[in-house]
Amino acid sequence: MEQFIQQLVNGISIGSIYALIALGYTMVYGIVKLINFAHGDVFMVGAFIGFYSITIFHLGFFPALLISMAACAIFGVLIERIAYKPLRNATRIAALITAIGVSLFIEYGTIYVRGAQLESYPDDIVPLKNFDIFGVTISGKSILILAVSICLMIVLQFIVHKTKIGKAMRAVSHDMDAARLMGINVNNTISATFAIGSALAGAAGVVFGMYYTKIEPLMGIIPGLKAFVAAVFGGIGIIPGAMTGGLILGVIEALVSAVGGSLWRDAVAFVVLILILIFRPAGLLGKNVREKV
Repeated sequence: MEQFIQQLVNGISIGSIYALIALGYTMVYGIVKLINFAHGDVFMVGAFIGFYSITIFHLGFFPALLISMAACAIFGVLIERIAYKPLRNATRIAALITAIGVSLFIEYGTIYVRGAQLESYPDDIVPLKNFDIFGVTISGKSILILAVSICLMIVLQFIVHKTKIGKAMRAVSHDMDAARLMGINVNNTISATFAIGSALAGAAGVVFGMYYTKIEPLMGIIPGLKAFVAAVFGGIGIIPGAMTGGLILGVIEALVSAVGGSLWRDAVAFVVLILILIFRPAGLLGKNVREKV
């Protein structure tokens, strides 16, 4: 029982990271119907910016987190303006291929600039104690990850539902042409969506580095794909769905590891994706909508 609770806590921690990355996927898809496969690499860039902020500039965890979020927000806007904006009216397959190309460019561009070697976050970056609750040891890092994730998700919900840019995002998501006719600057709204999603991915990168310590230029591939699975699982284009999908996926992975299937934990994510696509294509919180062809 103690091991089960321990794995549950671990699952919620990694699920929170998946959820932060998945939010970027689902926000972009909800507005421009694009699966931004370069999003996992923005997560990787965020992890490295956080690492260099801590090791070179000797900043603490929270300043490094904020710098990484700001840098990734700018990076996300640059990706959108350079790679995706010219393809706004192109076919979806063209945009998808471009997203894969951007992903590879970021990965191997990073390797070209700094090499492929691993880096390690300092172990004492956040001097947190472990907590003993009913015989279960819960690491302070797990609690910090959950706290940071919940705070960022609350801020995101506030932005989307209570601010002018959030209302513009919802309007563009519902009907881009009607929003344009109502005077909404669609280009700026899409850029803001990329900025917010990329900032969340940057935060996830720093949190991931703090939790797992090891980072490298190809680290964004598997978490990025799993976050995409989480977004589809919860209902692609639905923000609460991305949060729910990420947390559930993390818990499923942890429970698989708990029963001795740690070698299968990566495969489980894609088994979940296949089952969701077969039995509930719209995701847990999505609604089936007929598309006119």
